[in-house]
Amino acid sequence: MGNEKSALNGLKIDEKPVEITDFWTHYMACVNGYNAQRISVFVSEPSLHYNANFGNPSPLEKAAKNLMLYRHPCILKYVSSWSKGSKFFLATEQVKPLIQSIETQNTLQICMGLYSILRALVFLHEKAFVSHNNLCESSIYVTPEGCWKLGGLECLCKFNDLTSSYLQKIKSYRCEKAISINEDATITLTNFTTIDVYAFGVLAEDILRQKDPDDVPSLSEFKQFCKENLQNPDPSLRCELSHVLQHPFFTHDFMRIYAFLNELVLKSNKEKEIFFGTLITQLRMFPENIVAEQLGRLLLSRMVLLDTTAQEQLLPFILKPKDGNDNTDSNLFSISTFKVYLVPKLLQMFCIRDVSIRLVLLSYFNSFVHIFQVDELKSQVLPELLVGIKDTNDHLVSATLKALADIVPILGAATVIGGNRGKLFTDGRPNKLKDNKKTKNSINAEFVIPTDSIQKVIDLPERPSPDGGEDKKEITSSITEEEYTWSDWDIQETADMHARISQSSDAIFQSQSNSNDISISDSTLRITTDAVLNIDKNKTSELKLTKKSAGIISDISELDIKNSKLIDTCKEEYDYFTDMEPVIKKTQILHIQQPQILSKSVFDIKALNGLETSEENNGWEEDLSDWGTEDVHEIKT
Repeated sequence: MGNEKSALNGLKIDEKPVEITDFWTHYMACVNGYNAQRISVFVSEPSLHYNANFGNPSPLEKAAKNLMLYRHPCILKYVSSWSKGSKFFLATEQVKPLIQSIETQNTLQICMGLYSILRALVFLHEKAFVSHNNLCESSIYVTPEGCWKLGGLECLCKFNDLTSSYLQKIKSYRCEKAISINEDATITLTNFTTIDVYAFGVLAEDILRQKDPDDVPSLSEFKQFCKENLQNPDPSLRCELSHVLQHPFFTHDFMRIYAFLNELVLKSNKEKEIFFGTLITQLRMFPENIVAEQLGRLLLSRMVLLDTTAQEQLLPFILKPKDGNDNTDSNLFSISTFKVYLVPKLLQMFCIRDVSIRLVLLSYFNSFVHIFQVDELKSQVLPELLVGIKDTNDHLVSATLKALADIVPILGAATVIGGNRGKLFTDGRPNKLKDNKKTKNSINAEFVIPTDSIQKVIDLPERPSPDGGEDKKEITSSITEEEYTWSDWDIQETADMHARISQSSDAIFQSQSNSNDISISDSTLRITTDAVLNIDKNKTSELKLTKKSAGIISDISELDIKNSKLIDTCKEEYDYFTDMEPVIKKTQILHIQQPQILSKSVFDIKALNGLETSEENNGWEEDLSDWGTEDVHEIKT
């Protein structure tokens, strides 16, 4: 029927009807907007036939008026009604006729459905003082969750208006099988409820006729009760429907749990504490798929989620699926059952912007987030969570941010916080340097001194000590300790190193001019000088990059989980720990203290410490007598 102007904005009615009756045509429809929902729309055309007999208003208009007036959880929920031209529209919650789904209903579902219809009739009789007058399969509808709802209120009237003339007027529009042969006797006895009692007995017997008596406790007894009592020809022998609720067919363990959850709002706090304290133990007695299918909606109802006792003793076992270890896992539902029956309900609950409900869901979010499909998380859950981080409730914002962190491994950070990101942190672990050794070889080549040149400095001929006065192990140990000393990355450190190496280079030149035995090549000296220059250049560029990088985020208040903008950084990642690389250790080998080891073959160890002492020539060759003490002062550091 397309988009038509109606009392509901954004209403779109399906082209294909669900059912067609003498009074109306039933369609499915969708109301667009926030949290778009499916509804049922009944459309009636003006008919001279039923207007002449039924009178005004029309059957659909009267049904709409009664649905709007008599509200009950087990009665079809009224949404809106309006007229357009000659047509009348009634919008209700999404339902389909029981006739279309009765074949797929198991015995337990029928038991629960009949219980709901009984509750609706008891409400009409004892609270509203009205009679339904047309109870049959065509007046019952089923919601997507499987709940039975009483409809067909077009024949409803108050007890005071229930007369023989009224019953005769609407007789052609009622289910003929549900009319007692001595209905007029009911009016004379002023026992107005017996009309619906008889109709309920006929309905229950027809629906349960083909069901196995072993499916539900006391099923056989209930069938006999419907035949002998509820359909008794004598209206005075039929019991009240409120008494039918006490039959064993409606009071076994599973139905008792179902009834308590349905009537939770009417229970006292003491009754709730006792009930929820033992509920999880009772639920484990039934197959989990039956519990999830039949009770899942009630276990996740608002009244249960907000009950203190239920939050402590029930929800931890409901909202946490089993981890696969059935022997030790005390949770109620397996992952497969949770996914089929509970996930659809949870998706609907995330659309409810109630802080108490949202906080309960978020407290268990990390237990069931992995069960959602990726598209469900992305299109339904994530948008609602992002609304939560903008709320003024700090507790809600904190819980929402934790939930977003649980989604990141599934959807990725780009989906959760946006794609405008950059790599602002580097990995400064020493092991990272080893992993990148191959990629840094070309950069470190200019700092590495050829091995043969180092050997020329270190492996100088050692003077044999005639008296054993020098302790070779002690000197080597001190040099090794200095070689592997870890320096802080300070600019002054580089300057000091530069000064020491420059001073040491002068000493090497002086030593080389006075000896034919010690030889240091020009290539070694050039490498030493280049290494110092490269270290200074590297330190200067590092300082500039460090200051520049520090200004990327000038104000922490500029951060936003969805709208933060990153300033362009260096295209190539800079390693701020370059001076921590082993390359610096190799450069320190050039420390001029290395020649101190060589000098011990010519001078006494005290001369290396800067002390003016006389040199004993015992055991020295004559060709070394021309070495002067001024050379000692040139080499010391």
